[in-house]
Amino acid sequence: MQANKIKVASLFCGCGGSDLGLIGGFKYLGRYYKSLPFDIVYAIDNDKYAVETYNANFKHPAVCEDITKVDFATIPGVDMMIGGFPCQSFSTVNPTKDTNDARANLYKEIVRFLQQKQPKYFICENVKGLLTLQKGQIIKKITNEFLSCGYNVQYRLVKAVEYGIPQRRERVIIVGIRKDIDCHYTYPTPICTEASAVPLKRVINRLDIEERKYYFSEKAVQGVKNAKNNMKRGLWQSLDAPCLTLTSHLAKVSMNSRDPILMVDAEKELYRRFTPREAARIQSFPDSFRLNASEAKSYKQIGNAIPPVMMWYIADAFVKMLND
Repeated sequence: MQANKIKVASLFCGCGGSDLGLIGGFKYLGRYYKSLPFDIVYAIDNDKYAVETYNANFKHPAVCEDITKVDFATIPGVDMMIGGFPCQSFSTVNPTKDTNDARANLYKEIVRFLQQKQPKYFICENVKGLLTLQKGQIIKKITNEFLSCGYNVQYRLVKAVEYGIPQRRERVIIVGIRKDIDCHYTYPTPICTEASAVPLKRVINRLDIEERKYYFSEKAVQGVKNAKNNMKRGLWQSLDAPCLTLTSHLAKVSMNSRDPILMVDAEKELYRRFTPREAARIQSFPDSFRLNASEAKSYKQIGNAIPPVMMWYIADAFVKMLND
């Protein structure tokens, strides 16, 4: 193990899924994910509620600021930068989005950070759609800009379901190593296949919970019945398989969406959404992670997060590279 911890800056930190995975030291589904030698010395996000949740869970505080206005010269030097730059404009859920909008160009703040701070390594995360958008031109453009900052860059689609997480979430993980550093990153080996994946029932204690606020109304059920055939709707999940990808819209009252739901009783036509804690478990947050007091804010933060267990494997592979 490294004698000195690797100092990290976390950009677009959200509620801290990636950061929890990076530092480790948590338990999930009966397994302990050991602490890793990373020390987060700077974390930033522009969502004050996400920062509120982050600061309830970590010893080091995150700051709530607009990253485009931050003078990076004022923050400490770091060995690594991590950042899940905003992905709404790259999402496969909404392929009509304008990829030239302000949010899509926030990756340029990562470019600015790399240019100014020149950390030894970086890890960036984004949605699967980044690979196919504009026939692959967007990922090419982004990686070329990272290359121009003086880094060797590689990327891969990583599947959460292959790392003991009961969710079919796929994310692009971009890894950069400064060109003067002689080492090569190898992505973590999957620990299971989708066929042998952790099923949803491992994180859902019971279907027929008492809190009525999580159940869809009769009107919502009728809305599904009346929906057009081409609409994604009523995506109830089997407890014997991993869940579909959670999004940031789990608080919706309509069933006509791409968000996974639970069928409590087919005969009675009872359906419900996940509770915030269930959603957090599906994302591989430990039960010790404090959620936001607002359920709507919790759903958004959880849906936007990087699964901590997935990030732990990515980070652990980094430690193995440095120890070789």
